[in-house]
Amino acid sequence: MSIRIVLAGDHQLVLEAFAETLNGVDGLEVVGLATSYDAVQPAVERHRPTVLLLGESTMGGKALRVATDVRSRHPKCGVALLVGAATSSVVDRAVAAGALGVVPKNARLPQLVTTLMGVAGGCLTVDPSLLRPVAVGELSLSTREMDVLRLTAGGATVKEIAGELYLAAGTVRNLTSAAIKKLGGRNRFDAARIAGEHGLL
Repeated sequence: MSIRIVLAGDHQLVLEAFAETLNGVDGLEVVGLATSYDAVQPAVERHRPTVLLLGESTMGGKALRVATDVRSRHPKCGVALLVGAATSSVVDRAVAAGALGVVPKNARLPQLVTTLMGVAGGCLTVDPSLLRPVAVGELSLSTREMDVLRLTAGGATVKEIAGELYLAAGTVRNLTSAAIKKLGGRNRFDAARIAGEHGLL
């Protein structure tokens, strides 16, 4: 099953070229384009994408607001941000806004594809070096975050975790993203490993 993508940016021609490139990748399908702030929500409503890929400068700098709006209204849609420079502060702001992936514009296509796949799976997918290092003494997870990571360590899918804990899948993804950020993991499985190594599970 293909990962369905809506692309949002400022220039129709650039988006069309970008869409053609991504459509050439096995497992990816661009299902919609949005070139204005007001067009993003309708595009997500209409196409029900797995991932929304946003340009950082999208819609006059409103990309972070778009990310927050989409995640609140459509929790099953992951958001990835394409940025000019992926710095720690940019990553922090993006993750706080609800984005699960951050990719610099100078990245190669395989890195973007890896990020899109991670985001589609509900995993925070960013360069680990851009996440704030956490000292062992600072590690603290909520009970729910620990529950999610414990089940993740056992190989459960997001859907299975949601059923086990009586939570919405979107809530499980949000808990997972928070835990990944706190632990500095590359993805949910890496976060579960780190938590286990520090006796948190």
